[in-house]
Amino acid sequence: MYLNRQASGFGRYVLEQTLFLLVGWIPTLVGIGIRGVLYRLIMKMDGMAAIDSNVRIRFANNIHLGHGVYLDQGTYLHATPNGIEIGDETIVMHGAVLHVYNFRDMPQSGIKIGKNSLVGEYSVIRGQGGVTIGDRVYTSPFTQIIAVNHVFDDPKRPFVDQGITAEGIVIEDDVWLGAGAVITDGVRVGKGAVVAAGAVVTKDVPPHTVVGGVPARVIKQIDGSEPKQDRIIY
Repeated sequence: MYLNRQASGFGRYVLEQTLFLLVGWIPTLVGIGIRGVLYRLIMKMDGMAAIDSNVRIRFANNIHLGHGVYLDQGTYLHATPNGIEIGDETIVMHGAVLHVYNFRDMPQSGIKIGKNSLVGEYSVIRGQGGVTIGDRVYTSPFTQIIAVNHVFDDPKRPFVDQGITAEGIVIEDDVWLGAGAVITDGVRVGKGAVVAAGAVVTKDVPPHTVVGGVPARVIKQIDGSEPKQDRIIY
């Protein structure tokens, strides 16, 4: 069971773990350069990607990195079938977790992030229901995008025996998620929206709006009519 949750097969596990052991720890630009070459043996890369030291990767053959992607120290990518795709020039900051973990064979599972986006420090993206993130989307530290939910309708059964729902999450282009924001399963965040720090989003967010609170509600429209810039806690 352990091996089944680490790689696509025993041969892949040996290859991936050998590379991680030999070069995964090497610091500075030297390590980044070596990994940029050797990690092409285990994952798909368009052009050059920068992978810092001590990045944990599982099911590397299901990961596709665009040109100029940067994976910071201590990030963790777990890309079971349908995998993880990260677009050109996107940055994943240290401590972030991108986790598909599809052991229920759900066809929609996966994580896709567009170009020029940023995943903030210690953010978590869970992709069982499928997560699609557009271009120029910035998530601040400690955000959570969780495309899965437990069923707990039957009081006579443990919730772990009642299954899950996994509808998926879509975050359109040019969205900013403030620190500690939570996006729950089944939600679409519209283009150009801003989610304030600490908000819990349980319903769709209209394009070009600012939402905040628990649960999140619309605070204002972004229409360019106010000369004073609003300040959202980052």
